[in-house]
Amino acid sequence: MDMSSQMLIFAKVVEQGSFSAAARAMGQTPSAVSKQIALLENQVQYRLLNRTRTGISPTQEGQEFFEKCKAMAEKFHEAEAMILHLDGTPRGTLRVASSVAFGKSQLIPALPTFLEENPEVQVSLDLTDRDVDLQGEGFDAIIRFAEQRISPDIMTRRIMRSGRVLCASPAYLERRGVPKSFDALKQHNCLRIAGNRTRNTWSEVKLTNGQPFEAQGSFEGNSTDVVYRAALAGIGIARLPCYMTDQKFKSGELVHVLPEYAPPSTDIAVMFADKRNLAPKIRVFIDFLVDRFRDGADQKMTGT
Repeated sequence: MDMSSQMLIFAKVVEQGSFSAAARAMGQTPSAVSKQIALLENQVQYRLLNRTRTGISPTQEGQEFFEKCKAMAEKFHEAEAMILHLDGTPRGTLRVASSVAFGKSQLIPALPTFLEENPEVQVSLDLTDRDVDLQGEGFDAIIRFAEQRISPDIMTRRIMRSGRVLCASPAYLERRGVPKSFDALKQHNCLRIAGNRTRNTWSEVKLTNGQPFEAQGSFEGNSTDVVYRAALAGIGIARLPCYMTDQKFKSGELVHVLPEYAPPSTDIAVMFADKRNLAPKIRVFIDFLVDRFRDGADQKMTGT
């Protein structure tokens, strides 16, 4: 028997006040308990118990040692109770990070259903477009474009495919005119993502000189959601995901600009640690996302 097990026995003996009482509590014989205490005393090289006709009492060293063993026993029993409580039911706090745009427009509206289906789960949601260290920051799952996966140790499951479109508000187009070609975009206020040249280079938009088009204008925002709201406000032309624009095209709040522009769709994925035994709360969340957005798995613009 290892020393940690002997420490648990020692704590039980002191609490019960005798070998026999401790033995009954643990389902062992008094002689077996006494033997383990003797081995423990030999290992620590201190007498831990005074043995009398009426029972036992800890020595001074034994009392100090008992306090440490008692604290360890309490932690052990807490851990034991926690493991026994894990019956496969999703429970506990689920820490999720999501891009701002997807989180506001898609994830938050879906959460009431998820929480109703999983009443013992609490969601802690961080909406951010910064790079997130999944394991280092203690997140259970993050939602990003699949190409943002930066570690082979991170697992991904696709939630949906999403295209991107160019759009602007009717008020902006009335004020500045509707661009008829990609070259005409140079004369327009194109909305930018702050600090991200790659996302401001609108792929597959080629000017007549063959150069890719880089959005330029008087406004930039730190997230796609900020740019989306700037487009609604009439500030300029934006490139946005279809899942944000589709309903706005139908309502007339946004207008599809240069509809011949059709860059490749991108995967939106949920990412999680490569764990063999995934916690139930994480597993049901991943399955919920996949099921929830399956109908929109290849989202494209459906209105103009």
